[in-house]
Amino acid sequence: MRALLVSPQFPKNMWTYERALALIKRKSALPPLSLVTVAALLPEDWEFKLIDRNVRPATEAEWDWAEIVLISAMTTQKEDFLAQVREAKRRGKRVAVGGPYPTTLPDEVQAAGPDYLVLNEGELTIPPFLAALRRGEPSGRFSGNGAFADLTQSPVPRFDLWDLDAYDTLSVQFSRGCPFQCEFCDVTAIYGRRARVKTPAQLLRELDQFWKLGWNRYVFIVDDNFVGNRAKVRGLLQELQRWQKQHGYPFYFQTEASVDLADDPELLDLMSLCNFNSVFLGVETPDQASLTAAHKTQNTRLSLDEAVEKITRAGLCVMGGFIIGFDGEQPGAGERIYDFVERNSIPTTLFSMLQALPHTALWHRLRREGRLIGEDARLNQDTLMNFIPTRPIQEVASEYVETTWKLYDPCRFMDRTYRHFLMLGPPRWQPSERIKVKHSWRDIRALLTMCWRQGVKRNTRWKYWHHLFSLLRRNPRVTGHYICVSAHIEHFLWYRQQTRHKIGALVAAGPM
Repeated sequence: MRALLVSPQFPKNMWTYERALALIKRKSALPPLSLVTVAALLPEDWEFKLIDRNVRPATEAEWDWAEIVLISAMTTQKEDFLAQVREAKRRGKRVAVGGPYPTTLPDEVQAAGPDYLVLNEGELTIPPFLAALRRGEPSGRFSGNGAFADLTQSPVPRFDLWDLDAYDTLSVQFSRGCPFQCEFCDVTAIYGRRARVKTPAQLLRELDQFWKLGWNRYVFIVDDNFVGNRAKVRGLLQELQRWQKQHGYPFYFQTEASVDLADDPELLDLMSLCNFNSVFLGVETPDQASLTAAHKTQNTRLSLDEAVEKITRAGLCVMGGFIIGFDGEQPGAGERIYDFVERNSIPTTLFSMLQALPHTALWHRLRREGRLIGEDARLNQDTLMNFIPTRPIQEVASEYVETTWKLYDPCRFMDRTYRHFLMLGPPRWQPSERIKVKHSWRDIRALLTMCWRQGVKRNTRWKYWHHLFSLLRRNPRVTGHYICVSAHIEHFLWYRQQTRHKIGALVAAGPM
């Protein structure tokens, strides 16, 4: 069977980083992990071609070659996902779909005309899908009947299908699920509240594949909460430290974790020893009442300011996620978020208006209350909220635009980044010779472009040179990472303009 694997485009937003990636001639931040996992679950005699539409479209020859088209998507990829289903059907291809979007809204997806809906986790639903194909069944829906997969049985993904030169960072997964029950999050709705994990040996086999493929950059562990099962994570990190040492510390790791990571110094130390250098934290808001209302109580049990400082001093650069628009939120929430970011010197701040994701606890509650606007989520960041908030939407949106504009002011961003990296604990290990040798002309050209834009052309010129040379003197081992994070402003400058234009126009249009 000749299978065309298609990953739809993500809408251009703050998460896509394409203007920063353009500096190093990369097309996308992360490759589609789900599809190469699917490929590993399919028969060995199948042939595959992978199309990541964030990198390039499929050619006519690739469409003609395919006997079946497999499409996986998150909800935010909805628009292009539906377009690709229609295109495949127009060409007379059999189409099978899966991923979070079809899993949460299967009836909506079914209306687009795919032949097979392979929902939930592929480890459970691909076998009955294959059985249906063997029986010659022309369609089917396979759901897994509410069960969760045993990840110790998950195979090594087909990483060889990725075009490695297109990506800045490669991705692996250790766990699925999260023990917390934040009202607005869809992780537990899809993957459950128990963090199920692979064995350390499985993850190391995946890293072996990266090593053999010649990878020498970042690796993102895409777990929704890396520390959801701390005992298992400790075991992994102990094995990972040995693997890194044996291979000369070839990779820098990044991940996502709950803020209570700060309460575990042993875990922070292990992560530092393994060459983790960044962590995304879902801070959401410094407003305690909003956190409680959203059932994000794990963020109310400790000082968020102290948590950010502890994690930073341990050597992990903090990326912060923030949300505006919670129920009961008081005016000025945007300004309070901005003040929190500034006093904690968080460089990269991913800020958005709250959305009710399909079939989350928030979505169900708002539906009962008659406050949903439509049944699906408008998940891109250039739209308004998909429900009626408890304060005027114009007020929320105006604060969102104003705060976004201030957060991504180039001088403020540069100062925050500088302060953060002064405080950042230095890495425990020097880059391996493999990393040093493989620095290329594209990296040199990117640095020269940044020097021109930030150090000559813009009004950041004096700050740029002062901060760079000061950091080289005071915390030299973080300078390379500092330069990489500083490049994010190239994308955020575009994003804040888009936000002001699109959200501003919606606010000016009047009441919803």
